[in-house]
Amino acid sequence: MRTPQSQMMQQASAFDYFFSSVESMPGPTLAEPMVEETLKRAAEEVVERKPFEEKAKRVEEEFGVEEEMEKVAVELPMLQKKMVKKGGGETGGRRAGRGLSLMELFLNLDDHFLKASQSAHEVSKMLEATRLHYHSNFADNRGHIDHSARVMRVITWNRSFRGIPNVDDGKDDFDSEEHETHASVLDKMLAWEKKLYDEVKAGELMKYDYQKKVALLNKQKNRGINSESLEKLKAAVSHLHTRYIVDMQSMDSTVLEINRLRDEQLYPKLVRLVDGMATMWEIMRGHHEAQSEIVNNLRSLEISQSPRETSEHHNDRTIQLWVIVQEWHDQFGRLIDHQKEYIKALTNWLKLNLIPIESNLREKVSSPPWVQEPSIQALLHAWDDQLNKLQGDDARTAIQNFAAVIHTILQHQEEEMKLKDKCEDTRKELNRKTRQFEDWHSKIMQRRTPEELDAEDNTLKDAITERRVAVEILKKHLEEEEEEYWKLCLQVRQKSLVSLKTRLPELFSAMSEIAQACSKMYRNLISKARQRN
Repeated sequence: MRTPQSQMMQQASAFDYFFSSVESMPGPTLAEPMVEETLKRAAEEVVERKPFEEKAKRVEEEFGVEEEMEKVAVELPMLQKKMVKKGGGETGGRRAGRGLSLMELFLNLDDHFLKASQSAHEVSKMLEATRLHYHSNFADNRGHIDHSARVMRVITWNRSFRGIPNVDDGKDDFDSEEHETHASVLDKMLAWEKKLYDEVKAGELMKYDYQKKVALLNKQKNRGINSESLEKLKAAVSHLHTRYIVDMQSMDSTVLEINRLRDEQLYPKLVRLVDGMATMWEIMRGHHEAQSEIVNNLRSLEISQSPRETSEHHNDRTIQLWVIVQEWHDQFGRLIDHQKEYIKALTNWLKLNLIPIESNLREKVSSPPWVQEPSIQALLHAWDDQLNKLQGDDARTAIQNFAAVIHTILQHQEEEMKLKDKCEDTRKELNRKTRQFEDWHSKIMQRRTPEELDAEDNTLKDAITERRVAVEILKKHLEEEEEEYWKLCLQVRQKSLVSLKTRLPELFSAMSEIAQACSKMYRNLISKARQRN
């Protein structure tokens, strides 16, 4: 599984697929290992592009593109300042003179993505989200934490949870609750719940056995059975009752421990998680709003900064971006859904946890006091209610629509590249026929003397004319294909930019709204939790 940072680094390099030109490409940033390959491909593209330059210029003049290129690019003061600081020289001077390129705008978008992903580090640490990739246990030479083994050790019959430390184990720092994580607390509660389940099950079987023997005792009393047999049965009933009372007391101790873990460990960690989520979403809101402002400026930009044609390099980056956006859509959906599922599961567990264990044999058992409304109950009910009201469909749809736009651009690029391949095939065929004609014509001329050349030879002239016309027809066909190709290139650029001008503002507007809604929700939850405390 890729980390958010690695995904965003891939996305940064993906943004150059239809905007950056080699001349205006900024220096190495997030994709330094790819610079050499990029420059090599770019050089090849420049060589390949030369035969088409005049044709492309004529097509663009017909569509009025040259006039559009003279329009003033939108000035973004903050970005301009940032780029001037990053470097001067020829590149910096050129950018300052003509305004910022789309590539620079997208790099700034990517910068906000990276910073937004960093805001989730604290929450990820709380939830041990990166545990499968690397574990912070090794950072302080403590090694791997075996939560299950530790939990089973502390709930054995001969050692209570808060009992005397085992001297054979030496110093066990992890028995201290200050080192507990969200996951380890849930692990411990699960172990205690399993213990409670086994105790309740055993207690129910014992109660059933006890009730059977009581019924048998009453039956024998009514029949007047001899006293020795009756006394044995009474002793068995008394023994079962005593065992049941002891088991119920053990069960009460287990319930007390579960409730203590619930109130003293799980609840504070949930409050801390709510606080972390509030901070995370507030930071994300700021970055998404900044991104929204950036993409709103795209509406005034033209296609002057985009390359003339789609190369294989650009097409590869478009595919990469499409894959990343689809992954973004899936991961965002899981983020919202898993929050709801987790809080719903805790809420359902709490409902069962608050149901007291009743028994008609408990009259002699001193049961612990029952807390009817623990603090965690109000938090979970409010959290569950707010998550159910949270509307994340608009954001999901916006991401999905953006992925659909990239897929459409991909299809346009593939059509363009197919037509380019067709032009290349025609060009190769023209070169081959031209060489054949020149070789044939040269041989014909060498075989004839000047006197023979002056003589009338209509058959030879007709043959030369026929072959020359065939070459000219193929040349004309190539010119038509090239003109069609450059028109398609222009259409692909225009459609791509129009689609981005429409969908990108919608995307970041939706992301700003969901981030604001989540930030508000978690700020309200943490405020209520602090008031209750």
